[in-house]
Amino acid sequence: DPGGPAAGPPPPGSPVPGLYHHPVTEYDRGRAAEVDRLIKIWAIEEIELYPPEWAEQFEGFQVGMYMTVCHPDAPTVGQLMVAARLMVAENAVDDCYCEDHGGSPDGLGGRLLLAHTALDPVHTTAEYRAPWGESLKADAPRRAYRSAMDHFLEAATPSQADRFRHDMARLHLGYLAEGAWDQTDYVPEVWEYLSMRQFNNFRPCPTITDTVGGYELPADLHARPELQRVIALASNATTIVNDLYSYTKELDSPGRHLNLPVVIAERENRSERDAYLKAVEVHNELMHAFEAEAAALSAAFPLPVLTRFLRGLAVWVDGNHHWHRSNTYRYSLPDFW
Repeated sequence: DPGGPAAGPPPPGSPVPGLYHHPVTEYDRGRAAEVDRLIKIWAIEEIELYPPEWAEQFEGFQVGMYMTVCHPDAPTVGQLMVAARLMVAENAVDDCYCEDHGGSPDGLGGRLLLAHTALDPVHTTAEYRAPWGESLKADAPRRAYRSAMDHFLEAATPSQADRFRHDMARLHLGYLAEGAWDQTDYVPEVWEYLSMRQFNNFRPCPTITDTVGGYELPADLHARPELQRVIALASNATTIVNDLYSYTKELDSPGRHLNLPVVIAERENRSERDAYLKAVEVHNELMHAFEAEAAALSAAFPLPVLTRFLRGLAVWVDGNHHWHRSNTYRYSLPDFW
């Protein structure tokens, strides 16, 4: 009974009670271990992403499991690595520029813009191209972005690369909005927060599911408003999953971290528990809408490539939940049930 007294937090590794999701029971653990081995070599030896004292946190992220459970149709470990490098690079930018490892909203826009040029290169005169090229080695996030993008371009078509750059621009815009609110100590309205989360969300990860799978969703299909809505619903739901599972971790961190339960509590004058349970309801409504509209789209356009892409989105959504639920190194649930 969600309205009854709290009975203690669920056991470690349990799903959020009442959260609509599809369990993932198996994944290729051998592949996951190989991705973990290769991603560590890339991070340490190739790009010098992090100092030795961050090693435990890096391993605790469980990149190999995350990629393997989200992309079970990847033909090779090499294609899983395409996704793994990008995700690790995106997290490095978030940690180092925005949050856990020295991040700050002060000067964030300039840092993000220069990092974005590692994904979307600057076309300038010869005189100024050289210092720009050197700048891509200036810090770990830019080294990670450049290397991960170089590997991605080997696997992606030009339209897939352009799609990814667009999705990353969306992500960076969301970072900027959250940073601006942090600077002014502004708690957004719930609808404003959800608007920000449509940009600062996981979208760049599931939308490369075709590249990782070794095929291409044509650009004209990807651009259809119906598919754009389905992608947004899936990405928004997965990001609220992050808000729910990282809730206690963020409460224990210095300062105030905006997440959906915190914003609902503030703006709708609810208790922490009621706000958290309301956030679960918001997630569930988005998930049901994603599944219903994906099914309608697949029926309206019964094309094998679209069906496969929609299935890839759904599998990524399920895998993302599995990673959050099972990563007890990073996450634990509050005492609300």
